[in-house]
Amino acid sequence: MKIVVATSGASGVNLGLKTLELLPDNIEKHFIMSENSKTVLQKEQNITYHDNSDISASVASGSFGVDAMIIAPCSMNTLAKIACGISDNLITRCAAVMIKEQKKLILAPREIPFSAIALENMHKLASLGIIIAPPVMAYYSEQQTLEDMENFVIGKWFDLLGIENNLYKRWE
Repeated sequence: MKIVVATSGASGVNLGLKTLELLPDNIEKHFIMSENSKTVLQKEQNITYHDNSDISASVASGSFGVDAMIIAPCSMNTLAKIACGISDNLITRCAAVMIKEQKKLILAPREIPFSAIALENMHKLASLGIIIAPPVMAYYSEQQTLEDMENFVIGKWFDLLGIENNLYKRWE
């Protein structure tokens, strides 16, 4: 399985990095950071880093065979570009490929409250089969720490991708 994880905003980048870190070793990982996210870039093992301006990167082609993509966090700017079909950087180009190839695409918008425009864009994308999954915690999982909350959110994203995990306490 090949997964692209992208971060498109400085706030909440740790969720994208942690998502990348927690993906199982048997998954081929590709990572894209926007310019605003680069300040927190840390070199990780088994990660192919792609410059967001390199729209000729392997993950920008449907023939490369990426299985899924998650943008966490997903800025409202990136979400709007994807909703309008604008592919002006590698993140939005890769998302466009996911849509045209009918592959799983998860967007994790973090900004609240959502404006009517953002909700309209999310609705448009959801009607195309894109999964809108903001980092929202649930209380039944009994999180005690920030790490527990992050693990819950990432575990839910992994569930959506069909990746087995024990990152959070499940509903009993």
